Amino acid sequence: MRICSLVPAATEVLFALGVGESVVGVTHECDWPPEAEARPRVTASQVQSGDLSSAEIDAAVAEAAREGKALYAIDEDVWEEIRPDVVVAQELCDVCAVSAGEVRRLDVEVIDYSPSTLDGVLAHIVALGVRLGEEGAADELTTGMRTRLERVRAALAETDTYPRVYVSEWLEPPYAAGHWVPDMVSAAGGMEVAGIAGEPSFRMRWSDVAGLEPDTVVLAPCGFDLDRTLTEVVTLDLSAHLLGTSARQESRVFAVDANGYFSRPGPRLVEGVELLAYLLHPDAYSDPGIPWSRVRL
Repeated sequence: MRICSLVPAATEVLFALGVGESVVGVTHECDWPPEAEARPRVTASQVQSGDLSSAEIDAAVAEAAREGKALYAIDEDVWEEIRPDVVVAQELCDVCAVSAGEVRRLDVEVIDYSPSTLDGVLAHIVALGVRLGEEGAADELTTGMRTRLERVRAALAETDTYPRVYVSEWLEPPYAAGHWVPDMVSAAGGMEVAGIAGEPSFRMRWSDVAGLEPDTVVLAPCGFDLDRTLTEVVTLDLSAHLLGTSARQESRVFAVDANGYFSRPGPRLVEGVELLAYLLHPDAYSDPGIPWSRVRL
């Protein structure tokens, strides 16, 4: 079977299931595992965001939406070259990847990979494994993920505090993180003060964030790694934005590698939960060794 993955998280899952050799095409954003970068790139972004700030990216995406323009394009030449039998696509977010609807016009079998909760991620991994004849590998992968999540819960069983957490899925403007992220916060012993599990992220103002009185703020802009996030933070006056909050007063504003451990609904979300458990409860859970940084305000 020749598989094309148009979802970075699904690419990670496919390799984790042991079918990486069957993956003949990926998106321009598929960078994990490292072997995926050697596969032909089937998509390209219509918004060149590399040199843009988060505010400029937000404006460009909004303009494309107003004009009815797609954010991503499929390279027809590469498509003809790889000739996939099946394509893994998503319906969850038009801003994140080519939609499954766009792919269906290419007359190819489409497997939908659109989990919206942490449990949904596990269920979609199993479903993908069953469809590809790798049910055993999928069960092994998800069992390992559940075991690690249970280990976090067990380690935090004696804690009696639940910090108020705001995870920002974008920086300017801030977006309350939805979908699986509130589940991650809950699994790590916190309470997300804005985002709703299973629901899309939504736009806010920093003054609204401050009004929610978060104890901890986690900067996890979708698609940004840690270095990109820290570069962007320099231009934000977070000290003023978060004035009066415990997060500012107690220096509990953290930047993380969202691209690796928060944005993509794949196996590495468990590592994101482990990191959150450490950031929220450092006395109960040890540092898992995942990149993060305290933002100095």
